Amino acid sequence: MKEAVFVHQNRVKWKHYEGCLKNANQQSPDTLADIYIDITNDLSFAQSHYPRSLINNYLNSLAAQLHQFIHRRKKEKFSRILTFWAQEFPEVMFLARKELLYSFLIFAVSILIGAFSTANDDSFNRLILGDRYVEMTLENIAKGDPMAVYKDSHKGSMFTGITVNNIRVSFIIFASAIFTSITSAYLLVRNGIMLGCFQYFFYEHGLLWDSFLTIWIHGTLEISAIIVAGAAGIIMGNSWLFPGTYKRTVSFRRGAKKGVKIIVGTIPIFIIAGFLESFVTRHTELPEWIRLAIIIMSLSFVVFYYIVYPAKVAKSRHNTEKSINK
Repeated sequence: MKEAVFVHQNRVKWKHYEGCLKNANQQSPDTLADIYIDITNDLSFAQSHYPRSLINNYLNSLAAQLHQFIHRRKKEKFSRILTFWAQEFPEVMFLARKELLYSFLIFAVSILIGAFSTANDDSFNRLILGDRYVEMTLENIAKGDPMAVYKDSHKGSMFTGITVNNIRVSFIIFASAIFTSITSAYLLVRNGIMLGCFQYFFYEHGLLWDSFLTIWIHGTLEISAIIVAGAAGIIMGNSWLFPGTYKRTVSFRRGAKKGVKIIVGTIPIFIIAGFLESFVTRHTELPEWIRLAIIIMSLSFVVFYYIVYPAKVAKSRHNTEKSINK
Protein backbone atom coordinates (compact mmCIF):
# COMPACT_ATOMS: atom_id res chain seq x y z
CA MET A 1 0.00 0.00 0.00
CA LYS A 2 1.34 3.43 -0.94
CA GLU A 3 1.84 5.90 1.87
CA ALA A 4 -0.62 8.39 0.35
CA VAL A 5 -3.33 5.72 0.27
CA PHE A 6 -2.59 4.71 3.86
CA VAL A 7 -2.88 8.32 5.04
CA HIS A 8 -6.04 8.93 3.03
CA GLN A 9 -7.74 5.83 4.47
CA ASN A 10 -6.98 6.76 8.07
CA ARG A 11 -6.91 10.58 8.08
CA VAL A 12 -10.49 11.05 9.29
CA LYS A 13 -10.04 8.42 12.00
CA TRP A 14 -6.83 10.05 13.27
CA LYS A 15 -8.52 13.45 13.31
CA HIS A 16 -11.31 11.95 15.39
CA TYR A 17 -8.73 10.49 17.79
CA GLU A 18 -7.15 13.93 18.15
CA GLY A 19 -10.53 15.27 19.22
CA CYS A 20 -10.93 12.43 21.72
CA LEU A 21 -7.50 13.21 23.16
CA LYS A 22 -8.39 16.90 23.56
CA ASN A 23 -11.51 15.78 25.40
CA ALA A 24 -9.82 12.85 27.17
CA ASN A 25 -11.29 13.61 30.60
CA GLN A 26 -14.76 12.87 29.23
CA GLN A 27 -13.75 9.58 27.59
CA SER A 28 -14.08 6.21 29.29
CA PRO A 29 -10.84 4.35 30.12
CA ASP A 30 -11.84 1.51 27.79
CA THR A 31 -12.44 3.92 24.91
CA LEU A 32 -8.99 5.45 25.39
CA ALA A 33 -7.44 1.98 25.62
CA ASP A 34 -9.12 0.95 22.33
CA ILE A 35 -7.86 4.12 20.64
CA TYR A 36 -4.34 3.49 21.98
CA ILE A 37 -4.33 -0.07 20.60
CA ASP A 38 -5.54 1.13 17.22
CA ILE A 39 -2.99 3.95 17.03
CA THR A 40 -0.10 1.66 18.00
CA ASN A 41 -1.20 -0.83 15.32
CA ASP A 42 -1.15 1.94 12.72
CA LEU A 43 2.22 3.13 14.03
CA SER A 44 3.65 -0.38 13.76
CA PHE A 45 2.39 -0.65 10.19
CA ALA A 46 3.84 2.77 9.25
CA GLN A 47 7.22 1.99 10.82
CA SER A 48 7.42 -1.25 8.83
CA HIS A 49 6.38 0.15 5.46
CA TYR A 50 7.37 3.83 5.62
CA PRO A 51 10.32 3.97 8.07
CA ARG A 52 11.48 7.44 6.99
CA SER A 53 8.05 9.04 6.79
CA LEU A 54 6.95 11.96 8.99
CA ILE A 55 3.70 10.07 9.62
CA ASN A 56 5.67 7.98 12.15
CA ASN A 57 6.37 11.08 14.23
CA TYR A 58 2.72 12.09 14.12
CA LEU A 59 1.41 8.66 15.18
CA ASN A 60 4.13 8.26 17.79
CA SER A 61 3.13 11.60 19.31
CA LEU A 62 -0.53 10.54 19.51
CA ALA A 63 0.39 7.19 21.06
CA ALA A 64 2.69 8.85 23.63
CA GLN A 65 0.02 11.34 24.71
CA LEU A 66 -2.56 8.58 25.07
CA HIS A 67 -0.15 6.39 27.00
CA GLN A 68 0.62 9.16 29.50
CA PHE A 69 -3.03 10.03 30.02
CA ILE A 70 -4.11 6.40 30.50
CA HIS A 71 -1.46 5.84 33.16
CA ARG A 72 -2.45 9.03 34.98
CA ARG A 73 -5.96 7.63 35.24
CA LYS A 74 -5.04 4.24 36.63
CA LYS A 75 -6.68 5.03 39.95
CA GLU A 76 -10.33 5.23 38.99
CA LYS A 77 -12.84 7.04 41.12
CA PHE A 78 -15.93 5.51 42.64
CA SER A 79 -17.91 7.56 40.14
CA ARG A 80 -16.82 5.03 37.50
CA ILE A 81 -19.74 2.86 38.58
CA LEU A 82 -22.17 5.64 37.82
CA THR A 83 -20.32 6.46 34.61
CA PHE A 84 -20.64 2.85 33.48
CA TRP A 85 -24.44 2.77 33.75
CA ALA A 86 -24.99 6.33 32.55
CA GLN A 87 -22.39 6.52 29.78
CA GLU A 88 -20.31 3.45 28.93
CA PHE A 89 -23.04 0.82 28.79
CA PRO A 90 -25.43 2.97 26.69
CA GLU A 91 -22.56 3.75 24.28
CA VAL A 92 -21.83 0.04 23.84
CA MET A 93 -25.52 -0.72 23.33
CA PHE A 94 -25.72 1.95 20.63
CA LEU A 95 -22.76 0.38 18.83
CA ALA A 96 -24.47 -3.01 19.23
CA ARG A 97 -27.83 -1.88 17.81
CA LYS A 98 -27.41 -3.93 14.65
CA GLU A 99 -26.54 -7.11 16.57
CA LEU A 100 -29.41 -6.43 18.98
CA LEU A 101 -31.80 -6.31 16.03
CA TYR A 102 -30.38 -9.58 14.67
CA SER A 103 -30.77 -11.23 18.07
CA PHE A 104 -34.35 -10.02 18.38
CA LEU A 105 -35.29 -11.24 14.88
CA ILE A 106 -33.72 -14.66 15.48
CA PHE A 107 -35.62 -15.01 18.75
CA ALA A 108 -38.92 -13.75 17.30
CA VAL A 109 -38.77 -16.13 14.32
CA SER A 110 -37.93 -18.99 16.69
CA ILE A 111 -41.03 -18.22 18.76
CA LEU A 112 -43.14 -18.50 15.61
CA ILE A 113 -41.45 -21.79 14.72
CA GLY A 114 -42.20 -23.15 18.19
CA ALA A 115 -45.85 -22.08 18.04
CA PHE A 116 -46.32 -23.38 14.48
CA SER A 117 -44.72 -26.73 15.29
CA THR A 118 -46.88 -27.17 18.39
CA ALA A 119 -50.00 -26.37 16.39
CA ASN A 120 -49.19 -29.02 13.81
CA ASP A 121 -47.76 -31.75 16.03
CA ASP A 122 -49.49 -32.81 19.25
CA SER A 123 -46.32 -34.42 20.58
CA PHE A 124 -44.07 -31.40 19.98
CA ASN A 125 -44.83 -29.70 23.29
CA ARG A 126 -43.85 -32.84 25.18
CA LEU A 127 -40.62 -33.07 23.19
CA ILE A 128 -39.67 -29.47 24.04
CA LEU A 129 -41.20 -28.93 27.50
CA GLY A 130 -40.97 -32.51 28.76
CA ASP A 131 -43.68 -34.99 29.75
CA ARG A 132 -43.38 -34.14 33.44
CA TYR A 133 -44.01 -30.42 32.97
CA VAL A 134 -46.89 -30.99 30.52
CA GLU A 135 -48.62 -33.47 32.84
CA MET A 136 -48.15 -31.21 35.86
CA THR A 137 -49.59 -28.22 34.00
CA LEU A 138 -52.55 -30.26 32.74
CA GLU A 139 -53.26 -31.28 36.34
CA ASN A 140 -53.09 -27.65 37.46
CA ILE A 141 -55.47 -26.62 34.67
CA ALA A 142 -57.90 -29.34 35.73
CA LYS A 143 -57.71 -28.00 39.32
CA GLY A 144 -58.51 -24.48 38.11
CA ASP A 145 -55.06 -23.03 38.89
CA PRO A 146 -52.97 -23.31 35.70
CA MET A 147 -50.18 -21.08 37.06
CA ALA A 148 -49.71 -23.04 40.27
CA VAL A 149 -46.12 -23.86 39.24
CA TYR A 150 -45.14 -20.34 40.32
CA LYS A 151 -46.62 -20.84 43.79
CA ASP A 152 -45.05 -24.11 44.90
CA SER A 153 -41.56 -22.96 45.87
CA HIS A 154 -40.44 -20.84 48.81
CA LYS A 155 -40.03 -17.21 47.70
CA GLY A 156 -36.45 -16.75 48.88
CA SER A 157 -35.01 -19.97 47.48
CA MET A 158 -36.99 -19.50 44.27
CA PHE A 159 -35.54 -16.01 43.83
CA THR A 160 -31.97 -17.22 44.30
CA GLY A 161 -32.35 -20.27 42.07
CA ILE A 162 -34.11 -18.47 39.23
CA THR A 163 -31.76 -15.47 39.24
CA VAL A 164 -28.59 -17.57 39.27
CA ASN A 165 -29.94 -19.84 36.54
CA ASN A 166 -30.96 -16.96 34.27
CA ILE A 167 -27.56 -15.27 34.67
CA ARG A 168 -25.90 -18.61 33.94
CA VAL A 169 -27.97 -19.03 30.76
CA SER A 170 -27.02 -15.55 29.56
CA PHE A 171 -23.32 -16.23 30.16
CA ILE A 172 -23.58 -19.52 28.26
CA ILE A 173 -25.23 -17.77 25.30
CA PHE A 174 -22.43 -15.20 25.32
CA ALA A 175 -19.47 -17.50 26.00
CA SER A 176 -20.60 -20.06 23.42
CA ALA A 177 -19.69 -17.52 20.72
CA ILE A 178 -15.98 -17.64 21.54
CA PHE A 179 -15.24 -18.95 18.04
CA THR A 180 -18.43 -18.25 16.08
CA SER A 181 -21.66 -16.32 16.55
CA ILE A 182 -23.59 -19.29 15.15
CA THR A 183 -23.58 -21.01 18.54
CA SER A 184 -25.17 -17.97 20.21
CA ALA A 185 -27.77 -17.86 17.46
CA TYR A 186 -28.46 -21.57 17.97
CA LEU A 187 -29.09 -21.08 21.70
CA LEU A 188 -31.39 -18.16 20.93
CA VAL A 189 -33.33 -20.42 18.56
CA ARG A 190 -33.65 -23.11 21.24
CA ASN A 191 -34.98 -20.66 23.82
CA GLY A 192 -37.30 -19.01 21.30
CA ILE A 193 -38.81 -22.32 20.19
CA MET A 194 -39.37 -23.25 23.82
CA LEU A 195 -41.19 -19.97 24.49
CA GLY A 196 -43.34 -20.33 21.37
CA CYS A 197 -44.25 -23.88 22.32
CA PHE A 198 -44.99 -22.80 25.89
CA GLN A 199 -47.34 -19.98 24.88
CA TYR A 200 -49.18 -22.01 22.24
CA PHE A 201 -49.72 -24.78 24.78
CA PHE A 202 -51.75 -22.36 26.91
CA TYR A 203 -53.49 -20.96 23.83
CA GLU A 204 -54.73 -24.47 22.99
CA HIS A 205 -56.38 -24.61 26.40
CA GLY A 206 -57.97 -21.16 26.12
CA LEU A 207 -55.54 -19.62 28.61
CA LEU A 208 -53.45 -17.35 26.39
CA TRP A 209 -54.52 -14.09 28.07
CA ASP A 210 -54.24 -15.48 31.59
CA SER A 211 -50.81 -16.92 30.85
CA PHE A 212 -49.72 -13.64 29.25
CA LEU A 213 -50.69 -11.60 32.32
CA THR A 214 -48.84 -14.03 34.56
CA ILE A 215 -45.74 -15.09 32.65
CA TRP A 216 -44.81 -11.73 31.18
CA ILE A 217 -44.75 -10.00 34.58
CA HIS A 218 -41.22 -11.37 34.86
CA GLY A 219 -40.81 -12.58 31.29
CA THR A 220 -40.64 -9.09 29.78
CA LEU A 221 -37.36 -8.35 31.54
CA GLU A 222 -36.07 -11.91 31.46
CA ILE A 223 -36.59 -12.49 27.73
CA SER A 224 -35.31 -9.01 26.88
CA ALA A 225 -32.10 -9.70 28.81
CA ILE A 226 -31.64 -13.03 26.99
CA ILE A 227 -31.99 -11.24 23.64
CA VAL A 228 -29.40 -8.67 24.79
CA ALA A 229 -27.08 -11.53 25.83
CA GLY A 230 -27.55 -12.98 22.34
CA ALA A 231 -26.43 -9.66 20.88
CA ALA A 232 -23.30 -9.79 23.07
CA GLY A 233 -22.53 -13.27 21.76
CA ILE A 234 -23.03 -12.20 18.15
CA ILE A 235 -20.64 -9.28 18.66
CA MET A 236 -17.90 -11.47 20.11
CA GLY A 237 -18.38 -14.23 17.54
CA ASN A 238 -18.38 -11.83 14.60
CA SER A 239 -15.28 -10.04 15.90
CA TRP A 240 -13.40 -13.32 15.47
CA LEU A 241 -14.97 -14.25 12.14
CA PHE A 242 -14.84 -10.77 10.57
CA PRO A 243 -11.83 -8.86 11.98
CA GLY A 244 -11.94 -6.20 9.27
CA THR A 245 -8.76 -4.10 9.20
CA TYR A 246 -7.65 -5.33 12.64
CA LYS A 247 -5.56 -8.37 13.43
CA ARG A 248 -7.88 -11.22 14.38
CA THR A 249 -6.66 -11.30 17.99
CA VAL A 250 -7.06 -7.53 18.37
CA SER A 251 -10.54 -7.63 16.85
CA PHE A 252 -11.50 -10.51 19.16
CA ARG A 253 -10.30 -8.65 22.26
CA ARG A 254 -12.32 -5.60 21.26
CA GLY A 255 -15.43 -7.71 20.60
CA ALA A 256 -15.04 -9.67 23.82
CA LYS A 257 -14.66 -6.46 25.82
CA LYS A 258 -17.86 -5.03 24.34
CA GLY A 259 -19.66 -8.31 24.93
CA VAL A 260 -18.59 -8.49 28.58
CA LYS A 261 -19.87 -4.95 29.17
CA ILE A 262 -23.24 -5.90 27.67
CA ILE A 263 -23.48 -9.08 29.76
CA VAL A 264 -22.68 -7.15 32.93
CA GLY A 265 -25.48 -4.77 31.97
CA THR A 266 -28.01 -7.63 31.95
CA ILE A 267 -27.29 -8.79 35.52
CA PRO A 268 -29.49 -6.18 37.29
CA ILE A 269 -32.29 -6.98 34.84
CA PHE A 270 -32.12 -10.68 35.69
CA ILE A 271 -32.14 -9.84 39.40
CA ILE A 272 -35.29 -7.73 39.03
CA ALA A 273 -36.89 -10.40 36.83
CA GLY A 274 -36.08 -13.06 39.43
CA PHE A 275 -37.63 -10.92 42.14
CA LEU A 276 -40.81 -10.41 40.12
CA GLU A 277 -41.09 -14.11 39.28
CA SER A 278 -40.59 -15.16 42.90
CA PHE A 279 -42.62 -12.53 44.74
CA VAL A 280 -45.16 -11.08 42.27
CA THR A 281 -45.92 -13.56 39.48
CA ARG A 282 -47.41 -16.04 41.96
CA HIS A 283 -50.17 -13.58 42.88
CA THR A 284 -52.55 -14.46 40.06
CA GLU A 285 -55.37 -12.94 42.09
CA LEU A 286 -54.04 -9.44 41.42
CA PRO A 287 -56.32 -7.28 39.24
CA GLU A 288 -55.58 -7.49 35.53
CA TRP A 289 -54.75 -3.79 35.27
CA ILE A 290 -51.99 -4.09 37.89
CA ARG A 291 -50.36 -7.03 36.15
CA LEU A 292 -50.69 -5.35 32.76
CA ALA A 293 -49.21 -2.14 34.18
CA ILE A 294 -46.13 -4.04 35.42
CA ILE A 295 -45.66 -5.58 31.97
CA ILE A 296 -46.01 -2.21 30.21
CA MET A 297 -43.62 -0.48 32.63
CA SER A 298 -41.05 -3.28 32.18
CA LEU A 299 -41.30 -3.08 28.39
CA SER A 300 -41.05 0.72 28.47
CA PHE A 301 -37.90 0.51 30.59
CA VAL A 302 -36.31 -2.02 28.23
CA VAL A 303 -37.06 0.06 25.13
CA PHE A 304 -35.84 3.26 26.78
CA TYR A 305 -32.64 2.01 28.42
CA TYR A 306 -31.50 -0.38 25.69
CA ILE A 307 -32.60 1.54 22.57
CA VAL A 308 -33.75 5.14 23.11
CA TYR A 309 -31.27 6.28 25.78
CA PRO A 310 -28.18 4.84 24.02
CA ALA A 311 -29.15 6.79 20.89
CA LYS A 312 -29.41 9.98 22.97
CA VAL A 313 -26.03 9.38 24.61
CA ALA A 314 -24.38 8.72 21.25
CA LYS A 315 -25.93 11.84 19.73
CA SER A 316 -24.81 13.96 22.69
CA ARG A 317 -21.26 12.64 22.45
CA HIS A 318 -21.18 13.24 18.68
CA ASN A 319 -22.30 16.85 19.14
CA THR A 320 -19.67 17.39 21.85
CA GLU A 321 -16.85 16.00 19.69
CA LYS A 322 -18.08 18.02 16.73
CA SER A 323 -17.96 21.26 18.69
CA ILE A 324 -14.47 20.46 20.02
CA ASN A 325 -13.08 19.68 16.56
CA LYS A 326 -14.33 22.96 15.08
